[in-house]
Amino acid sequence: MKGLRTKKVNTIKEGTLIVAVDIGMVSNHGCCTTADGRSTKTFSFDNTRDGLDILWNMILASKNRFQCNEVIIGYESTGPYGEPLIHYLKQKPVTIVQVNPLHSKRMREINDNSPLKTDRKDPRVIADVIRIGHALSVLVPEGDAAYLRRINNARERHIKERTALLNQLQQFVFLIFPEFSRIIKTIYSKTALYILKKYTTPAKVCSVTIEKLGEEMRRRSMGKFGVEHAAALINYAKTTIGIQEGLDGLVMDIQHALVQLEMADSLIAELEHEMETTLHRIPYSRKLLAIKGLGIVTVAGLIGEVGDFTKFTTQSEIAKLAGLDLYEISSGKRQGQRRISKRGRSLLRKILYYAAMQAIRKNGIMHDYYQKLIGRGMKSMMALVAVSRKLLRIIFAIVRDDTEFILNHESQRKEEMRRAA
Repeated sequence: MKGLRTKKVNTIKEGTLIVAVDIGMVSNHGCCTTADGRSTKTFSFDNTRDGLDILWNMILASKNRFQCNEVIIGYESTGPYGEPLIHYLKQKPVTIVQVNPLHSKRMREINDNSPLKTDRKDPRVIADVIRIGHALSVLVPEGDAAYLRRINNARERHIKERTALLNQLQQFVFLIFPEFSRIIKTIYSKTALYILKKYTTPAKVCSVTIEKLGEEMRRRSMGKFGVEHAAALINYAKTTIGIQEGLDGLVMDIQHALVQLEMADSLIAELEHEMETTLHRIPYSRKLLAIKGLGIVTVAGLIGEVGDFTKFTTQSEIAKLAGLDLYEISSGKRQGQRRISKRGRSLLRKILYYAAMQAIRKNGIMHDYYQKLIGRGMKSMMALVAVSRKLLRIIFAIVRDDTEFILNHESQRKEEMRRAA
């Protein structure tokens, strides 16, 4: 599970029980230890209610055995398999943290100078990372934010499926009618999909009159295509070099792809409608939607990925969550180039990147800032990253301060001060 990463947990103090869990799909392994090194044997428990109850009973027994007054439970980030465990532990009086897999990998070799990795060893490695204060706190989105994260992830999956279907459809059409793209270049346009659904093969295209096909293309394309395009398409259909062997099978493939595309479009539209409905229940979403260039999908994605903006206290924390925090590798006289870490939520970075693309348009809110960066000699991609970082800071400040976005706020404030003087 990709939990929200905020700040490092301080070095573990005495009287704290450290519970480290190596998460698996079917079963997990854990161990309980203390700051001074006392520990239990590694134990296993299943991803079931009974299994999680076994873990909790072991925690209570170890807490009593080692006379601890606090419990901190840590796990290594492992995709979705840890989510049931995290939601179970949320109801308990414990602190939940997570460990970067890169840290546990390095600690694994430090412990016994061996890259050995087993289910028995991993919990102790995770515990060692937590003990020296290199764990990260976890924020789990709740309520509408959690719902937005789920439907945003679902939308991303359907978008990828739709792209794959369109690529397959383009290949199928090329096999039976390679000249089709000479008339209608984009296979995913409404006109192309309409013709492929109604006149799947070149023979069916030839069976319709130029006038009728031209009128259908004109209506579907809002006047972009007309009779001349229909005539050219029919002429190409008569002389096509498309294959004839196994044609019926390819026709079935095309028809199936078209049905799946319609279903994907319907699901995406339904998810976007749910995003809009959910945003109405979040008070500060209206202020974010008022920012030029931020639409419903963008704002819903941002809230879903961040979760609760109020859990962050500084802009650097939320930049780290997105993996937009800067780092450099310098040594001696060598000065390294500053780059973004990319050790955060990848989908959040993607959303901010597309939002930045909208913001730097000619009439966008970041157009002048982007041009200023380009004027300094910054590469376009680096400038886009800088715009993404600035957008994130603005959004965070709007939610934190409960304020509205004002374009050219600094210049307006200086002008007011000049007039007041």
